[in-house]
Amino acid sequence: MTVQLPLAISLGDPAGVGPELIAAAWGQREGEALPPFFAVGSRAVIEAAARSRGLDIPVIAISAPDEALAVFPHALPVLEVGSCTYTPGVPDDAGAELALRSLEAATGLVKQGAAAALVTGPIAKIRLARIGFSQPGQTEFVAEACGITPENAVMMLAGPNLRVVPITVHVALRDVPGLLSIELIRARSAIAAAALCRDFGVENPRLALAGLNPHAGEEGRIGSEDSDLIAAAVALLREAGINARGPLPADTMFHAEARATYDAAICMYHDQALIPIKVLDFDEGVNVTLGLPIVRTSPDHGTAFGIAGKGTARPGATIAAIRMAGECAARRAATG
Repeated sequence: MTVQLPLAISLGDPAGVGPELIAAAWGQREGEALPPFFAVGSRAVIEAAARSRGLDIPVIAISAPDEALAVFPHALPVLEVGSCTYTPGVPDDAGAELALRSLEAATGLVKQGAAAALVTGPIAKIRLARIGFSQPGQTEFVAEACGITPENAVMMLAGPNLRVVPITVHVALRDVPGLLSIELIRARSAIAAAALCRDFGVENPRLALAGLNPHAGEEGRIGSEDSDLIAAAVALLREAGINARGPLPADTMFHAEARATYDAAICMYHDQALIPIKVLDFDEGVNVTLGLPIVRTSPDHGTAFGIAGKGTARPGATIAAIRMAGECAARRAATG
């Protein structure tokens, strides 16, 4: 399956690794069989970032997304929305402003149907907050732009060996039990199952729900959340025809034999989900936002200011995010 429109990639913080990894991904486009894409941001920044990696690649400014298809085979297309001084590893407010303009423009183009999918480069949330960005992160921003409430925008981390969905994300561990509810677990699991069908081509998704407590609570001996909340949510999912099971002891869910029994692991908190996928798929992990009317992916890493401009950042996750966005967009286009 192929996409008929190019993908839009937001720059991320220009002082981070985002710009150089976009350039590196374009340089590997043929060997990785990547779909056509264009960057939204600054031609000058991407050219400088490419040079920092020793990449001699052509970068061409475009004025509209439809120009990208003709440019992509021989140059990296960039839709310019501004520029700033490029200083790798030294974030500043001007860079944050460019990152925000890039994110806003790229999201708008995908919403309008001018691009097939959105891939977002890594940002510095603290820097964006300094210039008035009010959302917790890019996921919430894209969800609001699409008219979706944060509760219905679900994070999935996906790689070659594992897919995980954290029910709660960036919250203190002590707050997790109070945030969990039967409805939250049921709703986010149902969104994950629907997305596995629509975007990943899994006909009958198998969900494995991790327990919150050690040994999935041992029938209430180590906490009641597993039986009171997770088991109840599983029962509702099964009543709705979704192939779900749990709660399962999390410490035995992620070895190879166990992973073969499900298509996605539904986890109760951030590290329960992200530790296993970063162990198994560190260089190829992709952050996918489920429940949106558009396809949005992002490499599962941050700005990495400490290695920006040094040529050591690996492009695997960016390449995987571009490929996955193209595949999901193609499936949506094929199925309507």
